[in-house]
Amino acid sequence: AGVDTGVFYPLSLHLQEVYKTLGYREGDLPEAESAAREALSLPISPTVGIDDIHYVAERIRAFSVAWKGR
Repeated sequence: AGVDTGVFYPLSLHLQEVYKTLGYREGDLPEAESAAREALSLPISPTVGIDDIHYVAERIRAFSVAWKGR
C-alpha cells in the first residue's frame, strides 16, 4: 500500500479570491508560491499510530535513496 498525500493549498493564500482586494499578483511572493507548488502534505490525524508513522518515514527514506540514485 502507498502513502496518502495531498495538496491542501494549491494556490498561495495571497492569490486566493478572498484576498484579491489586497492587490497581490502572481510573482509578488515567490517563496509562498513555490511552497504552494512544492509542499507535500502527509497523513496527520489522531488516528495515525506509531506503526503508521514508521511506515511513512520508511517510504520517504526509500524514495529519497531511489531519487539520489537517478
